[in-house]
Amino acid sequence: MAWAEARARVHEAGRAAAPDPVELPLAETDGQTLAGPLSTLTDLPAFPTSSVDGWAVRGAAPWRVLGRVLAGGTPAPLTADGTAVEIATGAMLPDGADGVLRVEESGRTAEGLVTGALRPAPEWRAPGEEAHAGEELLPAGTPVDPGVIGLAASCGYDTLRVRRSPRANLIVFGDELLTAGRPAAGRVRDSLGPAVPSWLRRYGCAIDASDVVGPVADTLAAHVAALREGLSRAELVCTTGGTMHGPVDHLHPALRELGAEYVVNTVAVRPGFPMLLARVAGPDGRPRFVAGLPGNPQSAIIAVVSLVAPLLAGLRGRPVPELPRATLAEPVPGRGDQTHLALVRIDPVRHTAHPVRHVGSAMLRGLASADGFAVIRPGTRGEPGDEVPVVPLPLLPGERSG
Repeated sequence: MAWAEARARVHEAGRAAAPDPVELPLAETDGQTLAGPLSTLTDLPAFPTSSVDGWAVRGAAPWRVLGRVLAGGTPAPLTADGTAVEIATGAMLPDGADGVLRVEESGRTAEGLVTGALRPAPEWRAPGEEAHAGEELLPAGTPVDPGVIGLAASCGYDTLRVRRSPRANLIVFGDELLTAGRPAAGRVRDSLGPAVPSWLRRYGCAIDASDVVGPVADTLAAHVAALREGLSRAELVCTTGGTMHGPVDHLHPALRELGAEYVVNTVAVRPGFPMLLARVAGPDGRPRFVAGLPGNPQSAIIAVVSLVAPLLAGLRGRPVPELPRATLAEPVPGRGDQTHLALVRIDPVRHTAHPVRHVGSAMLRGLASADGFAVIRPGTRGEPGDEVPVVPLPLLPGERSG
């Protein structure tokens, strides 16, 4: 399947299987996703407030001081010209006030009257200046971060209706893998078991050390048992290795035994093409997903950014983010009729993409120094000066790129 089509298909599968929203206290919503639009429950501000410390005045100077109003208080109205109240920043403006005089721009007469001149621009905030009651501030699908939480609180919300982060498991396949120490004697160190959970967390999954299983023995029975256990505990199970049809590649037979339905089975992308996403009915009847990541480390991460990321966006009720673009600083070869995802570093000042070295499908050195993947369309090659889409490597939940 074409790379762009695969991304669109898995996103739609995720949207169709998105779990029901839940209502959570504000303090528990960081990293979740708005299930509906965030609208104001009141005008913002809800009442006229002073934006400076000073004097709320009525009429022309000088002004006789009648009292003081602090934030949180409700002042009596000013009914006569030539009167004022001392006012603190954030305090409610009295009815009848014509403006606010900054304390540092005020003076006093011998009789204790306040003098000074109001600035042309108001020194107070009118009701609805930021938003009017019922106005939509953020759409459904917006990631909840500290800024959103603060905005919701200012609007009067105590809880938010959100879509929770999906739970994920990781199953590592391969008798040849070591989980500690140096590679030797034909056995290689498992690099995906420690790394993939961190990628998944950056895409919004809930996963911890207890959700990582393996290496699982290279037998069909062991594969089926591990998948059944993972699917009983998580909405998404990622597996590493076994996506081809070799003598110890048992993932496809295991999926058949579980009655899985392929959403995507191999993608026309290099590196990483033997990737897959399958849908399986969970114990509760709701859809679960298995993402088959290739065993080669860089290919596995390409599968994460190509299939897992858009699936999780769908499950969380979010759109697939639009890919930023950058200008190639050097040539990048094409891969015939397949999309080429080429590791690049981005110059943030010039917005140029620079290919990195050590980018074989089994290598991780290039990935460790890259900012993302330049997308070279099928049937093309990248030339210096070409503007191409870039799949950025993910940030931590809640972070915003510059």
